[in-house]
Amino acid sequence: MAESVELPGRLGILPFRNKVLLPGAIIRIRCTSPSSVKLVEQELWQREEKGLIGILPVRDAAETAAAVVPMLSQGVGSDSGERSTRVQVGTSDSQRLDVKNQQENIQWHPRGVAARALHLSRGVEKPSGRVTYTVILEGLCRFSVQELSTRGTYYTARISPLEMTKTEMEQVEQDPDFITLSRQFKATAMELISVLEQKQKTGGRTKVLLETVPVHKLADIFVASFEISFEEQLSMLDSVDLKVRLSKATEIVDRHLQSIRVAEKITQKVEGQLSKSQKEFLLRQQMRAIKEELGDNDDDEDDVAALERKMQSAGMPSNIWKHAQRELRRLKKMQPQQPGYNSSRVYLELLADLPWQNASEELELDLKAAKEHLDSDHYGLVKVKQRIIEYLAVRKLKPDARGPVLCFVGPPGVGKTSLASSIAAALGRKFVRISLGGVKDEADIRGHRRTYIGSMPGRLIEGLKRVAVCNPVMLLDEIDKTGVDVRGDPASALLEVLDPEQNRTFNDHYLNVPFDLSKVVFVATANRVQPIPPPLLDRMEVIELPGYTPEEKLKIAMRHLIPRVLDQHGLSSEFLQIPEDMVKLVIQRYTREAGVRNLERNLAALARAAAVRVAEQEQAVPLSKDVHQLGSPLLENRLADADGGEVEMEVIPMSVNNHEISNTFRIASPLVVDEAMLEKVLGPPRFDDKETAERVASPGVSVGLVWTTFGGEVQFVEATAMVGNGELHLTGQLGDVIKESAQIALTWVRARAADLKLAASEDISILEGRDIHIHFPAGAVPKDGPSAGVTLVTALVSLFSQRRVRADTAMTGEITLRGLVLPVGGVKDK
Repeated sequence: MAESVELPGRLGILPFRNKVLLPGAIIRIRCTSPSSVKLVEQELWQREEKGLIGILPVRDAAETAAAVVPMLSQGVGSDSGERSTRVQVGTSDSQRLDVKNQQENIQWHPRGVAARALHLSRGVEKPSGRVTYTVILEGLCRFSVQELSTRGTYYTARISPLEMTKTEMEQVEQDPDFITLSRQFKATAMELISVLEQKQKTGGRTKVLLETVPVHKLADIFVASFEISFEEQLSMLDSVDLKVRLSKATEIVDRHLQSIRVAEKITQKVEGQLSKSQKEFLLRQQMRAIKEELGDNDDDEDDVAALERKMQSAGMPSNIWKHAQRELRRLKKMQPQQPGYNSSRVYLELLADLPWQNASEELELDLKAAKEHLDSDHYGLVKVKQRIIEYLAVRKLKPDARGPVLCFVGPPGVGKTSLASSIAAALGRKFVRISLGGVKDEADIRGHRRTYIGSMPGRLIEGLKRVAVCNPVMLLDEIDKTGVDVRGDPASALLEVLDPEQNRTFNDHYLNVPFDLSKVVFVATANRVQPIPPPLLDRMEVIELPGYTPEEKLKIAMRHLIPRVLDQHGLSSEFLQIPEDMVKLVIQRYTREAGVRNLERNLAALARAAAVRVAEQEQAVPLSKDVHQLGSPLLENRLADADGGEVEMEVIPMSVNNHEISNTFRIASPLVVDEAMLEKVLGPPRFDDKETAERVASPGVSVGLVWTTFGGEVQFVEATAMVGNGELHLTGQLGDVIKESAQIALTWVRARAADLKLAASEDISILEGRDIHIHFPAGAVPKDGPSAGVTLVTALVSLFSQRRVRADTAMTGEITLRGLVLPVGGVKDK
């Protein structure tokens, strides 16, 4: 330990960022910044053993240039060039020094520690040639800063020592409180050293320090060896009073001792649990051996025996049963604590739960009843219903006929998913739905291999396990929205599933045994055919559902949607009536879609408005069962007497249905929807019949019909002429095909300008001195396809002839250079 030294009146200052050097502590630093290098060179290197510097803590209030990190750091010292800075510092413990220059605001601690260099080495960095110093510093004693200034590029300070004199130290050592604190600190420190000696087999040198070094210096040495917060380090540095210093050091040492004991307890507890598991394993092995010697084996009553009986009753094929028996024998030899026990058990439970032979008991096939059932669930869809009836007829003649793989293609909301459930009801089978939208992992179809942690079977096997029959109707929903990823291609995995020649031996990676899917009736749905890979599409029978016409929507609303909406909102026709004329207005003015989802939402909005009126109706009085038995005159008198007073109300139990709740209310007259109510509830009409007439009021505008994945849409085409050089301009985010259609249309019109009376003779060009600009409105929506040819021709002829197009006529179709219109697709959608 260093003896007490006489400090000079002024010291060079080396700032420590968020770090404190206590007396007696040793730290190694590396100085790289110009200011710190200059400080070390002038105050330590040139003065050799007599050199002293001051270590002053710096708070991390701003990004300062002085940064010191133990061992290796990016740089030490301050690069401030201010020479005239002076800050007077008081002696209060709560004061902090502020040195401000143009770039920074450094917050200094008013107390520091004088340090000497135990080792000093100089180096030169290549290729920059910058000089660096590596210094091992030892803290000596505390000091207080009276004045802070700069000398060249580094700081200096006028200081005053804070250490006690020899006479003061002798007086303190005779203080009874100091003697008690010293004994307490030494006892705690000795206990900590003993614990560390048992744990790390070291501590001899520390015991020597405890016996030879004065106790007030030991406090600093012990605290400096612990990882404590910056605030605690500052508090320890500010503890000039020896009794306060010993008290804080004792608290920190005791806290460190308690943390070591808690860690030892946790370690002993974990080791005890491991030894307990090993002990149980040995005892179980001995118990099994004893039972085998005595012939007293009770394995038939445990869970494994129950699992074996379940597997025997599962009806597995012979080859799969042999595989399951081999897995079961392996499970019996394992202990529940072994890692693979749970995975083997879950696998065998899946084998036992799968419907190997269990099938739905189909009712006697009655084609007439099946047709009536389909008609009651869905309006229209004649082609789909006819295909289902054909399949039922074949099954009636040949019960083991293979099921078809139907693929319903159509826009959202036309009833593809609900139609699949109706097929299951008509066949008398269970229904399972598997959503494939967004699936990118092949393991979702084939399952994960059992070697992976958290492996599980694919969705097909999970669905069969859920319905517990081997012949359900399985819906593969959104089959056109599967993706390709690094984890595989789900669409390729479906090739085996949907191939009648291959799905008899479908091999799930998790199951690892063949499973027969030939009895399953697969139904797929998609919005578009294009994303489906051709090999997969070849395995399915595509049936298009183009959407509903306004007439079909009206029938669907009156037969299915309105009764369902009223039932969902606790109403009946006694409360709300929606005439056909109002349903037509909702279809024409508020919905423009292929399906009926928005139509149902609008009808639900009307039902909610009616529910609010019924619930707030002043004349609506809940009637109890006793009141129903009263005569009407008596009831009217009772209600009249109750006007303005309290009315007895019935508490309706939660078990009653909506109709019973609705029957407890009575209203004077049902609410009939009219146009005023439509505008009040649904808002102004979104689509107006006058829109087309207003858009085509000027020549050069025509109305076209386009097909989208969400059904048909109306597309306006606008053409105008301007002074130019006969060029054609196209806008509206158009694809290459539709741009070519515009060129073809313009060429055809120019070639037949005389026949159409657009030009006086064939020698005159209709584009002479002017340009043509064709625009497809809704410029943010991409557009492409050949079917706009007729619409483009009509718009150009209208522009050149200055005759308006009829507002009640829309057109579609691809036109050729000879003027032929090719066959049109998607007519019903459009």
